[in-house]
Amino acid sequence: MKRNLKLFSLFLLVGLFSVLVSGCAATIIHNNDGSLTVESTMTAESLQAEIQAAIADPLIQNLTVQLESGYINVSGERKRLNSDQTDTLTFRLDLGVSDGHLIATILNALIDSKPVEVDRVTLWNERLANRLEQFGQRRSDSSLQSVTVTSQGITMVWRVETARSQGNK
Repeated sequence: MKRNLKLFSLFLLVGLFSVLVSGCAATIIHNNDGSLTVESTMTAESLQAEIQAAIADPLIQNLTVQLESGYINVSGERKRLNSDQTDTLTFRLDLGVSDGHLIATILNALIDSKPVEVDRVTLWNERLANRLEQFGQRRSDSSLQSVTVTSQGITMVWRVETARSQGNK
């Protein structure tokens, strides 16, 4: 009976993590304390879609991301109201971790060389952090340990608490 319960728990965890990692690649490691370490990766294409959705401005189009070592360059076009003209939008995006959560920081946000309003950048930061965190994490009992940006993609490392690891505390 105990063996069947253990097997069922393992299959349940695997099933839950298939939901966790949908849309991105992941590696799962079982830790000695019963917790799990989940490393999820996001491609530039997925990141680009998440940034476009987080900005949520129909006037901003054709966003592209350039992954650099440690940060992301973002560029796009912003359509002018009542006009066929567009302006160039650019910014740098840095990602970090604070208290188990993702932090997004937009730097040098410019529309045609003019700074984007601080309130708008603050809103974009919040939306980006929330969307990207949700993309990689879908369990409330997990906390972000690290985030790394390389030219190949973004890697997030999560610690996921399980019933066994919580019993070891």
